[in-house]
Formats: sequence, structure tokens, C-alpha cells
Amino acid sequence: MITSTEAAVMPEAVAAPARPPRGPRRRARRDRAGYLFLLPWFIGMLFTIVPFFASLYLAFTDYDLLSSPQWIGLANFADMFRDPVLLKSLKVTFVYTFVSVPLSLAAALAVAMVLNRGIKGLPVYRAVFYLPSLLGASVAVVLLWRYIFGLDGIVNAFLGWFGIDGPAWTSDPDFALTTLIILHIWTFGSPMVIFLAGLRQIPVMYYEAAAVDGASRWRRFRSITLPLLSPIIFFNLIQSIIASFQTFTQGFVMNNGGGGPANSTLFYNLYLYQQGFNQFNMGYASAMAWTLLVIIAAFTALTFFTAKYWVNYDN
Repeated sequence: MITSTEAAVMPEAVAAPARPPRGPRRRARRDRAGYLFLLPWFIGMLFTIVPFFASLYLAFTDYDLLSSPQWIGLANFADMFRDPVLLKSLKVTFVYTFVSVPLSLAAALAVAMVLNRGIKGLPVYRAVFYLPSLLGASVAVVLLWRYIFGLDGIVNAFLGWFGIDGPAWTSDPDFALTTLIILHIWTFGSPMVIFLAGLRQIPVMYYEAAAVDGASRWRRFRSITLPLLSPIIFFNLIQSIIASFQTFTQGFVMNNGGGGPANSTLFYNLYLYQQGFNQFNMGYASAMAWTLLVIIAAFTALTFFTAKYWVNYDN
């Protein structure tokens, strides 16, 4: 114990000079730097926030882009429930989302697990499988898809070797939507790369311990891989659902702006575009846009609500 006399002789040993506190001026400089980096986002927001709220106003009006909007209240939303074409577009979009999203994620996870085994030339295979996601649903890819599944396309030429006369896939209402679902599954590269990164983070010792206990491959996949990978599955699921509900290019290009045979590929966004820019019914299109926002928000909220039952976070 140091007495007062010793403390007077050795002041440095008992009372080291304290670091001067950070002043408000230094914090202000740091905050200004942060806002400076956020400035491009704020500038971009100015170009979107006005149309965002303008569309909310237009959703309650009768507006044809040429004359002044006329307030009609909830008439646009009431008309939506009586529009058989809109209900058809909703059905097409729901079928496309609920079929293509699970199949796409399953294919991405399966390929990621194969690549995770440490095969030779992994960067090459990873790039090859990721390339379709870079191309996405561009106009060129959809045109190529229309040629592949055309009446005289590659698919029917392959079936012809076995004596099978294939249909005109893109012109048959029974198969037109299926071809677009296959196109969506083909572009699984982006979630595949994310799955692969998640698989690399799972400790190998878990699998080794399970193998020693005699667990089968399916049991190891069900009890180790899926629980530890569930946060990444959740992330990919949210991203895929939002993107699927916003599908537009595939249906527009595949059928030259129409809805396909018997409106079998009339996606919700495509019908929204037709109402707004083909029929100049912008008020109705705005109401459709806000309805789509509510639908996406509802499914996103439902996914977040159910996540507590199947998503496991490693603390």
C-alpha cells in the first residue's frame, strides 16, 4: 500500500495523466465524413421519393398522362377485384414464385454442396455456374430461350431423336410458363455462391463427430448442414421471393409485350406496364403498384415471422 508520503515522492506512479477526452469538434468531423459518404445515396433518394409519394396520390385518381388527375377515391382498388385479367396475372405470378423459388434454391444448394467437396478446378466450375446469374433475365437470354424452346428449337430437335414430336413450348398455354420457370432455375448462380460461402464456414469436426457416431449422409445433412445453413437459406429465400414477384422481362420479351397464349405468362408487373403505358391508365397502374408493394411486404413479414421456427443462429 502506498502512503501519502510515497505518493508525494512518486507522483507518476499513482496518478498517470489521463487521456484528454474526445471533444465535440472531433466527433463532428467524424460525422461529417460519414454523411459525405452517404451523400450519393441522399441525392439519389431525392429522385425517387417524389415519384414514390406521387404514385400514392395517383392511385386514388383517374389519370391518363395527358390530362389532370381526377380524384376518384378507392375506385381503382375496387376495380382491381373485378378485373379478371388482373386476377389471372396474380395467379401466374404466384405459381411462378411458389414453384421457381424452391426449385432454384434447391438446385443452388445441391450444386454448392458438390463444389464444397474440394474438387479440382473449383474456381472454374464456380465461374461457369455463376455466369447465368450475371446474364440474368436479359433480353438476349430470353430471346435465346425462346429459340431453344421454339417449335423447331433445340429441345424439340433432341426429342426428335427419340421419335417424340415436342410442342411449341413457348406458344402452348400448358407449357409456356414452365419454360420461364426453367429459365429462372437456370440462373441459380447467385444463391449458389452464397450457399458455398456458408458451407465453408461449417466446422468439419461436426461432420467427423457425426460420422463416428454412425450418422448417415442424410442425417448429417438434416441435423448439421440445414440448421447451420438456415440463416443463409433465409436470406436467399427473401431475396428470391422479392425478385420473383417483380418479374417482368421474361414475360415481356418472350411474347413481344403480350401476355402469351391465353395470358399464361402475363405476370403482374407486365399487366401493370400494359395498363400504365399501353392503355394510359396510370391511376389504375399506380394502384396496382401499391398493391404489389403490400403483397411483397406481407410475404416478407410472413417469412420473418416463421423464421423463428426454423432459422438457427449460432451464438
